[in-house]
Amino acid sequence: MRALFIIQGEGRGHMTQALALSQILTEAGHEVTSMIIGTNKRREVPDYFKQKSDAKVHTVVSPNFFYDKGKKSINLWKTGLVNGLNIPQFLGQLRKINKIVKSEQPDVIINFYDILAGLYFGIYKPKVKRICIAHQYLAEDSSFPFAEGSPLQKRCFLLTNKLTSLNAHKKIALSFRNIKPDSKTLTIAPPLLREEIFNLTPSKGDFILAYVVNPGYAYDLMEWHKQNKKIRLHCFWDNLDQKDEWSPWKNITFHHINDQKFLNYMKDCMGYVSTAGFESICEAMYLGKPVMMIPVEKQYEQACNALDAVKAGAGITNHHFVLDPFLKYLSTHETEAKKFKHWMGLNKTIILEALEAPVVSPTKKLTLKTRPTFSQFSSILNS
Repeated sequence: MRALFIIQGEGRGHMTQALALSQILTEAGHEVTSMIIGTNKRREVPDYFKQKSDAKVHTVVSPNFFYDKGKKSINLWKTGLVNGLNIPQFLGQLRKINKIVKSEQPDVIINFYDILAGLYFGIYKPKVKRICIAHQYLAEDSSFPFAEGSPLQKRCFLLTNKLTSLNAHKKIALSFRNIKPDSKTLTIAPPLLREEIFNLTPSKGDFILAYVVNPGYAYDLMEWHKQNKKIRLHCFWDNLDQKDEWSPWKNITFHHINDQKFLNYMKDCMGYVSTAGFESICEAMYLGKPVMMIPVEKQYEQACNALDAVKAGAGITNHHFVLDPFLKYLSTHETEAKKFKHWMGLNKTIILEALEAPVVSPTKKLTLKTRPTFSQFSSILNS
């Protein structure tokens, strides 16, 4: 089976999933021919991904989030407006994707939650197996805990799920917990974690590890640490304006993103503090590390992720990078590592069965021309 991946480049999680699945497919005798990654002016394909991918890597300009002035929360209106104005450019990127697909002639296209890929499935209807993989699709199962009090954000979250999976044959939802799906159209599978984590031997060090995806949260963490300078913190961020291993003062160090270095700190930390993504929380659970999650403001899926991870026994949540509640929690945390590792052990079987099984054509098909127009693109967004 020849597979082609299309990957959302926002954050690092979907790229990590793609590398993990590529290894699983290769070991099973399949081939990943190319990986197409969505990028923009403020995010590029990280070096570690290029180094670890044996497949050809292509980039396309894709929709992305825009943040407020404090670089903490998502500005929904700006995100919608700017991406809407860039629709003509995105149409050109769909043609680029179609050209790559025609050249590669894959048997299956796997979308890691990229909106352009969903639109490509919906508009071009490539005559190959079309699979979508993401934790977010767990929202289709009744077990998923929706966060309260954000009806507009919830609608945007569900709309994104829809746009990324238009005309897909199958959706695979990655889950913290072993859940029996209540929908025949959904496969629930263990997380896709990088192979390196399975060879680590965790120990309990004397520092807390933090990952601050937005620079605004790093400054919040520094404000807290000014009053708690005896606590050792190692933080990872992608702020290249500061040098690597920058220490504004004693006992707090900021590292540039480096996947192997991050895992080495993860295995030795006494606890992990992060925004409420998915992959790094799963890595912490696998290593038996307690977690405190701070969902990115106005990013609804992260609020849901945090609730889901708490149900799975990962740790606690907070609204700010203030670590006092976490320091109290560390002594009471009971690890769920054994249960989580058993769930992870089912990973290859469940995912390969889902990918290799015959597919049923989607019940709803879009009947659009091969070269979409602006009005056709808009009709999909409003459908």
